[in-house]
Amino acid sequence: MADSTSDQVSMFLKTGIYRFESSNTVFIDQVRVLNRSYARFRVSPSAYYSRFFDSKASQPQPRDSTHSRKRKRKQKPGRPHTLNGREQVADRRHQEVRDFLAKAHEDLLGATDLLGLMLNLRSEGHSSGGCGDSILPSVGHSFIELARVWQAPLYEITLNFPQFSDSTQSGGFPVVQHSEQQRVSPIFNSLVINETRKDVEAEFLSSKYVIPRNSCFYMSDMREIQNLIPAESDNGFNLILIDPPWENSSAHQKLKYPTLPNRFFLSLPIKELAHAEGAVLALWVTNREKLRTFIEKELFPSWGVKFMATFYWLKAVDSECSSRFKSIPDNQVFISIPGDYSRKPPIGELLLDYVPGFSPARCIELFAREMIAGWTSWGNEPLHFQESRYFVRRTDT
Repeated sequence: MADSTSDQVSMFLKTGIYRFESSNTVFIDQVRVLNRSYARFRVSPSAYYSRFFDSKASQPQPRDSTHSRKRKRKQKPGRPHTLNGREQVADRRHQEVRDFLAKAHEDLLGATDLLGLMLNLRSEGHSSGGCGDSILPSVGHSFIELARVWQAPLYEITLNFPQFSDSTQSGGFPVVQHSEQQRVSPIFNSLVINETRKDVEAEFLSSKYVIPRNSCFYMSDMREIQNLIPAESDNGFNLILIDPPWENSSAHQKLKYPTLPNRFFLSLPIKELAHAEGAVLALWVTNREKLRTFIEKELFPSWGVKFMATFYWLKAVDSECSSRFKSIPDNQVFISIPGDYSRKPPIGELLLDYVPGFSPARCIELFAREMIAGWTSWGNEPLHFQESRYFVRRTDT
């Protein structure tokens, strides 16, 4: 048993994924997973887990007497409420998953080796390699607003490629893999590619960004997504991850990012993007019953998608939401500490074993707000979490 635990810890330190043997549960350390995409930089734990480490959020805030009186009035018991049909369906769903989530939480509390590692999430030794200077924070441009101005077609991003060599020797000399120093590309409505095996720094206006190895992004609105459809279906994507900006009545949510009416997502060209041999599609959804009904009755039939399984995201310090997958075992639970607002954990690693077709898989994320090595990222702000303030420079490369 001790050897098994040691193997789990070793694998977690290497991959950022800890699998519980006693249940269908996985713990994900997002920073460790993402750091596998980078060599010259690493994701800053304190920047990624900003809510988790936010001391202000954990301190009780003073409340005036007026606020207290209003809260007391809100807490008065109301009249007994009879559930309508939709609420009854939602209640049954919640009852069905209660046991899965409770077992996952129990497993997490019992994994003392993992809990000990979680206490050091913010430490400098969180990931392999030394930690150098933090990159200066960027200005924080709003790509959504910049894309609307008349100058948008003129905006360019500059990729600064480092000179690097492969360890393979040829006649006693290293083989240089990439000699290009800079590349300038339009930032909107253009495929920006880093085809090298190293992450690169990019500059846009007065800000810096970090682009993972072997990755690309296409920044546009929904009208331009057709440009990503491959000319041949054999070149399509066999792993498609979608995190739509579902319509939401919450004013707070709309301040984080603009939402869209659900009917807009019916027009996504999922069939055209998918590989000829099929694709795994993972869709992030909330636990609103109205939304789930829309997905099951309208969205999936429109996309030609067959539902196979559900994953449940149990946030270590927040509430849970669910995500759908195809061709994987049902009712799995993955646990993680939530990152910045609206930032989802990188779950593509959990899906690769179920992807049909060739390897390595061709992967795309729609409505992406960050990038992963080997993936294509599309949306109106795929560089949002690639800002330099989310990274620190490594000194051991």
